[in-house]
Amino acid sequence: MTQAGRLEAAITLLEAIEATPSRPADAVANDFFRERRFIGSGDRRSVSERVWRVLRARRRLTWWLPKPTPRLLVAASLLTEGWSLAGVAQSFSGDRFAPAGLERNEYNALRKIEGQAIDRSEMPDAVRFELPDWLYPLLSAQYGGDLAAEMLALRDPAPLDLRVNILKGTREEACAALAVEGWETRPTPLSPWGLRIDARRPVTIGAAFQSGLVEIQDEGSQLVAALTDARPGMRVVDWCAGAGGKTLALAAMMGNRGQIVACDVSAFRLESAVRRLRRAGVSNVERHLVQPGDKWAKRRAGTFDRVLVDAPCTGTGTWRRNPDARHRLTEQDLLELVRKQSSILDAARRLVRIGGRLIYATCSLLEQENEGQVSAFLIRHPEFVLVPLAKAWALPGAALQGDMLSLTPARHGTDGFFAAVLERRT
Repeated sequence: MTQAGRLEAAITLLEAIEATPSRPADAVANDFFRERRFIGSGDRRSVSERVWRVLRARRRLTWWLPKPTPRLLVAASLLTEGWSLAGVAQSFSGDRFAPAGLERNEYNALRKIEGQAIDRSEMPDAVRFELPDWLYPLLSAQYGGDLAAEMLALRDPAPLDLRVNILKGTREEACAALAVEGWETRPTPLSPWGLRIDARRPVTIGAAFQSGLVEIQDEGSQLVAALTDARPGMRVVDWCAGAGGKTLALAAMMGNRGQIVACDVSAFRLESAVRRLRRAGVSNVERHLVQPGDKWAKRRAGTFDRVLVDAPCTGTGTWRRNPDARHRLTEQDLLELVRKQSSILDAARRLVRIGGRLIYATCSLLEQENEGQVSAFLIRHPEFVLVPLAKAWALPGAALQGDMLSLTPARHGTDGFFAAVLERRT
């Protein structure tokens, strides 16, 4: 594809994303490229990167533009990267496969951006930090003087983190295997199973991934799995397992010995886990679909050593990877999720045996979904007590302190994750 053709494809993809605001951008992009198999891998990467640059800067670009159409957003993003307006106009030529020529009103709207940095001192902080207006006061109260550092880190693209599957090999062996494929990696500083690549790369087509030696998993997610302290021979439930990312990590920790039950309310997500489990060589996992009126949990009450609740949440901690999500989140979403999290915790705690542990986790930065949920749970269920990290932590030398795990991009270089370990005493 020509450069102009890539820009036209980026505009078309951005239009598709805007036309389906309730769908995640990556799902829309997958459909977009599946329907256009003639677009090669290099062109796909270029088009995706252009669209994701726009999504990361959407509020700031919109601040500059009176009518922020996908065409203008793409053109404005080029100007903020140092393109001249003449260069943009040349690419918007209207030639075959190129975007239609700039109209006078579009050209005039873009003139004020040429040669300017995208950030301006007169921008409201919510715009500068790419936050919904309603969410800004909550995060400002939570982070105080650290707000700018935390929100600016959340604007940046995330690296690609991999978890080495210790059922298949060591971190050193995985590093060597990836080097043969041309990918330079370095160990993650906190997880003993992690490898980091500085930018997104198509590792899924290589032998290291296809053989199950590595899985894509943020270091923070790896640490949540480690915090369960799941050991060989234990009985473990992954209560909100989804497609099985943390289930895979738990199985590796347990050396395929013991029992893991991966539960979820979505049959599609559980079915998606099958191929991942096979590729990883995991043999101690069974899947269970949680349905209304289901008696499975009631019959197994008080029989599990570990119950991991990776609860549905706002996903604010993953906005480096999913920048479109910040534009979809509403205050009503937060209220509904807080109620759902509370209900899920109350249901899952029945599975924990006396002396066993309930691990509550989210990929959210918000206190309402994290510390607030834990405090309320402990009031409702005094038979559980909080286990401080120093006692719960299974990793030697992990530089994390406090009663609960709270990870952020600015402080730890991970996605935003939260976890608390709750032990049943009676």
